[in-house]
Amino acid sequence: MKTAFLCVAAACALAGQSGPFGGDPPFLTQDGWTPLLDGNSLAGWKSYGKLGNEWMNCRGIVWDGNAAPGRLACTGGPGDRILNGPKNRTNNIFTERKFGDAELYVEFLLAKASNSGVYLGGLYEVQIFDSFGATELKTADSGAIYQRWIDNQGVGGSVPRVNASRPPGQWQWFHVWFRAPRFDAAGRKTENAKFLRVVYNGVVVQENVEVDGPTRAHMDLPEAPENPVMLQGDHGPVAYRNLYVRPLATR
Repeated sequence: MKTAFLCVAAACALAGQSGPFGGDPPFLTQDGWTPLLDGNSLAGWKSYGKLGNEWMNCRGIVWDGNAAPGRLACTGGPGDRILNGPKNRTNNIFTERKFGDAELYVEFLLAKASNSGVYLGGLYEVQIFDSFGATELKTADSGAIYQRWIDNQGVGGSVPRVNASRPPGQWQWFHVWFRAPRFDAAGRKTENAKFLRVVYNGVVVQENVEVDGPTRAHMDLPEAPENPVMLQGDHGPVAYRNLYVRPLATR
């Protein structure tokens, strides 16, 4: 039987679910999820940046930790994985569809020392980085809420509670519960965006983290009740698969 996951307005109702999490992904065990990748194209996505759009649909992703640890390659196609181009560096991409309060589930694969990120609302980044083995975590490490960039310096951000990163070349995943910013009738922001929870490879790494404005390298658009999801492709080799979203349930 499929089960629903409920969140109250202020925080997720997660009593007794403090982790670790396991079993099949939520899009297989819970109702209401919508895929953002169709399995053979990039329909529903647009390019963002100045590098051109070379994202590829792949049947499989190859990482050779001996011959090319800093690279990813695509085999066959089209398929249900996407890779950020043959050079592993291309434009970011964002969804044509916009989302407000949402749950997001996404799986990703990195090469050694690689860097990417998922931007909720196109503005607020959950960092993706090859942090395997790191002992002193920072806001640049995987699972962090990235810093803002103000007066040429990083400000704020939220370091992950623990290092949940797997080695490069392995598929990893985020499950994010996100609450969009609130606005009054005149369009003035009344509440900041908030990451209610981020589960990373089955471990809670963020909980009830407010972001008082867009984080570094965000899309050039204003904060709003609904905005796109963006995937970063211009920083390093990264592949994605199983990207699903559903409205954040309330009660």
